[in-house]
Amino acid sequence: MIELKTPGEIDAIAAAGSVVATILATLRAKAAPGITPLELDALAADMIADAGAESSFLGYHPRFAPSPYPAVTCISVNDAIVHGVPAADPLVAGDLLSVDFAVHLDGWCADSAFSVVVGDDPDPADMALIDATERSLAAGIRAARAGAKLGDVSHAIGTVARASGFGMLENHGGHGVGRSMHEDPHVANEGRAGRGVKLRPGLVLAIEPMLIAGGTDAYRHDPDGWTLRTADGTRAAHAEHTIAVTKDGPRILTATR
Repeated sequence: MIELKTPGEIDAIAAAGSVVATILATLRAKAAPGITPLELDALAADMIADAGAESSFLGYHPRFAPSPYPAVTCISVNDAIVHGVPAADPLVAGDLLSVDFAVHLDGWCADSAFSVVVGDDPDPADMALIDATERSLAAGIRAARAGAKLGDVSHAIGTVARASGFGMLENHGGHGVGRSMHEDPHVANEGRAGRGVKLRPGLVLAIEPMLIAGGTDAYRHDPDGWTLRTADGTRAAHAEHTIAVTKDGPRILTATR
């Protein structure tokens, strides 16, 4: 069931989104050679507590997972696409790092993600992958207008990704968000324009393209049951914002303020 949020509830999600944006900006700035994903996760945990928020990831246990999620961030490196469990191996220059993060604040959830290359000399191919992922996200957000269809959002994302020559993680996409981290509807990252539910003011969505450099859509699971890796071993990037459909156009609720 799709729940439309009131303007006040959207403001409450935006407050959670502000916490998410602030913490992600700090993690991006700290993502340097020598730091470990576990250290980044610990920093995020401290900042969550300081903000009076709660992690939406820690202890999350969907049916597909063998155990509850053990961290407050998902940190995926190089060929890891999403759901990477923070590890103790230090980051090195040239690593492609993706960080996915969500919190609950006063009962409301916001979810966002970014990708970045560690160090000062990024590979142009990695930057092109990240750029296409961010452009796919921006296209999906632009399409999230009252009166449009959900398929318009999916079509916009997929058109940019495919035109760039990249694959997209199959069977995964965005989702509704609000009281829970995952709500209806599912937001596919590829689809037909003009199809699906009509977008109405009050609909809050997490839009999140996940692109694969090698052009394939296939993935494999790590033994931890959480981390998804590209089947062909090429790199991946992830970008995400929580947005609200309003009568005045899409409102990004996890933008840095």
